[in-house]
Amino acid sequence: MVYLLPVLFALLAAFSNALATVLQRRATLSVPQSQGFRPGLVLDLLRRPVWLGGMLAVVVAGVGQAVALATGPLSLVQPLFVLELPLALLLASLLTGTRLPDAMWLAVGGVVVGLGVALASAAPDGGAADVPLDRWVPALAACGGVAVLLAGAGLRRPVGKARAGCLGAATAVCYALTAGLMKDSMQVLDSDGVVGFLTAWQTYGFAVAGVCAVLLLEHAMQGGPLVASQPALTLGDATVSLLLGVVLYREDVRGHWWVVPQLLGVALIVVGVLHLARRGVDLRTAQ
Repeated sequence: MVYLLPVLFALLAAFSNALATVLQRRATLSVPQSQGFRPGLVLDLLRRPVWLGGMLAVVVAGVGQAVALATGPLSLVQPLFVLELPLALLLASLLTGTRLPDAMWLAVGGVVVGLGVALASAAPDGGAADVPLDRWVPALAACGGVAVLLAGAGLRRPVGKARAGCLGAATAVCYALTAGLMKDSMQVLDSDGVVGFLTAWQTYGFAVAGVCAVLLLEHAMQGGPLVASQPALTLGDATVSLLLGVVLYREDVRGHWWVVPQLLGVALIVVGVLHLARRGVDLRTAQ
């Protein structure tokens, strides 16, 4: 298999992110709720060992994601992170001692099968080694503008599905942008070494986008139920990443009649993700 290495590291990153989600969700439920955007929320969370464990898992996920992006197409690697939700629920069920109903196992299977069908039929391949600045500028402006609009719309709403959904979608855009910039910076590291990596604007770009994603994620978790925030985050990250892969990196995906199984796979993913988010495990019962 040509892309075995990036797939394996993407799966490692997805598992680590799922673990981080479970630990961070539990931590955010243990600190005072915030009605607006509050950077001090992170200071509260720093006093929670479970949150620090989640951040350690984020670091492991970042390393795995960097290796995956350095060796495989963005439009292949990022959609694999759809598996974060079923993995997070499986980990949460272990943490709380809750048995997953048969319907949720069926939804997990639907997500896995749908992802396999969608990626196998799309067969992402090729792409440019790096992206010129004239393609990055409109992409950065578009992603930044959409993220700000979504975050602003969410923060103006009371705690509930609308708030969580908007903040989850804003987080998804930032995560996708982080991945796109990380992939470009990995190319700089490969071609110009550590000095080139540390002086490349892409390196600091993905760091800033990543910090914004973490801040938005914490507020999305506090903003309302997972049924609203998690589908927006999971599906939004995969969708925006696919667009960035095709538009920025000129990665190829199969068209013509291959679109039919792709849409079928996407439909299975959407239905499965919505069901899993709706029936998620309550981490407040964890011991």
